[in-house]
Amino acid sequence: MNGQEEWHNSPIGVFDSGVGGLTVAREIMRQLPNERIVYFGDTARVPYGNKSKETVTRYSRQIVRFLETQQVKAIVVACNTASAYALEDLEKEVDLPMIGVVKPGARTALAATANKKIGVVATEATISSGIYSRYIEEYDSDVSVIGKACPLFVPLVEEGLWEDPVTDEIARRYLTELIDSGIDTLILGCTHYPMLRSTVGKIMGEGVTLVNPAYETARELKALLAERGLESGHRPGLGTELYRFFVSDAADKFQRFANSILPYGILSAKQIRIDEF
Repeated sequence: MNGQEEWHNSPIGVFDSGVGGLTVAREIMRQLPNERIVYFGDTARVPYGNKSKETVTRYSRQIVRFLETQQVKAIVVACNTASAYALEDLEKEVDLPMIGVVKPGARTALAATANKKIGVVATEATISSGIYSRYIEEYDSDVSVIGKACPLFVPLVEEGLWEDPVTDEIARRYLTELIDSGIDTLILGCTHYPMLRSTVGKIMGEGVTLVNPAYETARELKALLAERGLESGHRPGLGTELYRFFVSDAADKFQRFANSILPYGILSAKQIRIDEF
């Protein structure tokens, strides 16, 4: 095998502040079945949403340095906060193709809206950063963006309460003002939220298009790899480790959650000292 073929068969690096980015990894597994993945969840330092831009950027740099030691050929920043705060700096510093989760979701929402009213549900940090509003209004200043922080969605997802009367009630309280605002498109602007897609869709009704940035990010990654000539041409052979998982803490808890949402069971998640990178 020559060096170019080996590079094609190098893995995709995916990282998040914790487990939410697994929804992005899941979409990559589904849409790019020939690709290997190295996933890092920064479970010791989660959440990123209450940290400064400088801190999130420093953490993201450490993770990227770790992923480079795994010989990845591209990096997906599968975290809304890191996409908002760190991606621009990382793209200037790292000579690898890199994408975040915000722009793919914003572009898809713009294409979907008919009445130019787009809603975003996300964490407090993502809403207060205004990142989705900024991207969307750059493309079309006539679009109005209505953001709603839904802080209880993350713990509900991590407790496995994806379809539960408690989740229905909380979602209804959060979403009522978005329904009243007349939006026709809603971005699930946190990587945990796709797990609540059916609940949110039921409450918002058929007239509202839901945008899942995890799905759109995997689509954009597929196009990026093709454009750069980096896609893996074939499924790795038997005995090849397709997916590897690393965390900074609580490996057992991470593994249990991963096995509840990924299409393939994971045998282990290795804990590493990310602050050494």
